[in-house]
Amino acid sequence: MERYRGRGAQSNPPPRYLGERTDAVDDGWYQEELPDSIATEVRPEPARTIISRNDSPDIPFEQSINPYRGCEHGCPYCIGGDTPILMADGTLRPMSQIRAGDALYGTRRDGWYRRYVTTTVLAHWSVIKPAHRITLEDGTALVAAADHRFLTQRGWKFVTGASRGATARPHLTVNNKLMGTGAFAAGPDHDADYRRGYLCGLIRGDGLFREYAYVREGLNADLFYRNYHFRLALCDEPAWHRARELLREVDVDTQRFAFSAASASRRAMYAISTRSRGNFARIRELIAWPTLMSAASRNWHAGFLAGIFDAEGSYSGGILRIPNTDPEIVGWIGTSLSRFGFRYCIDHEPRENLRSIDRVRVLGGLREHLRLFHSTDPAILRKRDIAGQAVKSEARLDVRTIEPIGTMRLYDITTGTEDYIANGIVSHNCYARPSHAYMDLSPGIDFETKIFYKADAGRLLERELARPGYVPKQITLGANTDPYQPLERRLRVTRAVLEVLERTRHPVSIVTKGALIVRDLDLLGSLARDGLVNVFVSVTTLDAELKRMLEPRAASPAARLRVVRELTAAGVPTGVLVAPIIPAVNDSEIERIIGAVAAAGAMSAGYVLLRLPHELKQLFREWLEAHLPDRAEHVMALVRDARGGRENDPRFGSRMVGSGAWAKLLADRFALACRRHGIARRRLPPPLATHFRPPGRDGQLTLPL
Repeated sequence: MERYRGRGAQSNPPPRYLGERTDAVDDGWYQEELPDSIATEVRPEPARTIISRNDSPDIPFEQSINPYRGCEHGCPYCIGGDTPILMADGTLRPMSQIRAGDALYGTRRDGWYRRYVTTTVLAHWSVIKPAHRITLEDGTALVAAADHRFLTQRGWKFVTGASRGATARPHLTVNNKLMGTGAFAAGPDHDADYRRGYLCGLIRGDGLFREYAYVREGLNADLFYRNYHFRLALCDEPAWHRARELLREVDVDTQRFAFSAASASRRAMYAISTRSRGNFARIRELIAWPTLMSAASRNWHAGFLAGIFDAEGSYSGGILRIPNTDPEIVGWIGTSLSRFGFRYCIDHEPRENLRSIDRVRVLGGLREHLRLFHSTDPAILRKRDIAGQAVKSEARLDVRTIEPIGTMRLYDITTGTEDYIANGIVSHNCYARPSHAYMDLSPGIDFETKIFYKADAGRLLERELARPGYVPKQITLGANTDPYQPLERRLRVTRAVLEVLERTRHPVSIVTKGALIVRDLDLLGSLARDGLVNVFVSVTTLDAELKRMLEPRAASPAARLRVVRELTAAGVPTGVLVAPIIPAVNDSEIERIIGAVAAAGAMSAGYVLLRLPHELKQLFREWLEAHLPDRAEHVMALVRDARGGRENDPRFGSRMVGSGAWAKLLADRFALACRRHGIARRRLPPPLATHFRPPGRDGQLTLPL
């Protein structure tokens, strides 16, 4: 794996385009471009508006400005999205693991209906934003930002919004019905029972399994000899390949050969076979029916349905059928479907001079068909094609609750159809950023090295503040990415925004890891005199070497403490966030950090325990092995102890601070340290909005009436 020094991500494809490289600056950031690193590229981003808005009641601001897109911090930790996305092959993949170029399902209007179509991911990125959980009547749950849109029976609607006024927009309310199939089913555990069930369904459905007795000519006619023959011939490689691997796991070796060549009307067919008596006996044992139907496990039934569908099932025109001429096999198909709660009917077809055939047809439409595919996991993916089917369902998808759940990292994509299927619900691209399709941004090295800035931010902000009816509310800088990137020294985008806010006496809050903020003390001090500003500085560690591993390009610990001191001395209310706290890595520093930031003048402090959602586990282990291999297992053991025995606990209320004895000890230590050093464990007071002086249309300030 190719690695790059001075960056947080461990690997990434080479840059796809060349841009302007930033100059080195001396602001406390670790900025040196080492020989095996990737240079930072900087480009302007056209923008028509500058203020982003949300209506989440759980955070102290409704407006934010992000002067930059992308971030040079290089931090290897973040919150990922585990929402399952429906891929073009019918499988599911967590949102955070989607990549540009992937094929998935979107929708397109065709006559009276929207229909599912395959599309391509053009770009993928992540942001840190306030999130909401939307719960539907059937139990489907979705996590999205306030400005995300879902398809309802009455068109696209944002998650939240105002009902009247300048910020009014169509938004979800209780009883709105969303469009799609509802929550996707979890996949089966491919354990021994599943493997037995799969082989039973596949071989009984499409295999040759015979034992012959014969007498050799010229020998004693009373002596019988036996011939054993197993053969499985299929057009679809995934099915016979899975069968061969499952047989190999139990020491049954088979030979692969070309069974029939391709023709104008059919595809080539390959087969696996064995004539060994021992192999034959072992296969007979593997595909034996359970002694009692009720004795078979749920995983056996899942494997059996997957195998029999791969062998004989078909799916076209929205109809899922599994035909067979053996009443015993048909009976087991029905039993397995019933075990999962599927409704079905059997279409019986008598045939002259042939055994009658029964076609088991699964009812319930696309929702149930997808549930069967995901619950059983057949190997042949081409049979999962849903393209052309209408976006309609009898699923109970009425909105029941919409609740804020805090600020977290959220992911989004741009697709060719401008939508995708998130946990069974048709979901619009969250943000209007079509330029992503041409930027090829990724959450790895690209996100750290391809930085885009709003070159005309000051003028855009002034224009928005001058609009009739604008209501001044706190604007937060740094809600998504740090407003004091190293290149801010040269580009001065954040400075331009602050100059407008200072002239108009507009309230502002800033979150940063950068030391460059002290450059703007003249503006911050002026705002602070009227209670119009507060600042939060992130301090993860006081160890400079550990900082380089955790945040290789952010300001040094000494520089961040200096920022707290200088801001406090200038009268700017300043708080500190200790995040993330990583067991056996930086948790031992809690008391020292609180003492240091309190001595520097910080007014408040908070913390967040390391989180490892599904896609983050591997990334974090990779980071541990690269930097702290001697304690990797110990760190993970403590993480599990603080997460109820798991490596991640997604439950709201505990996911940010953990649970159990270790997490309680951490909370007690943090609270005690704050009390000992006289520092508050709460948010800073919000900036005031009573001094606002809107700019006139000619750019001159106007006095409020």
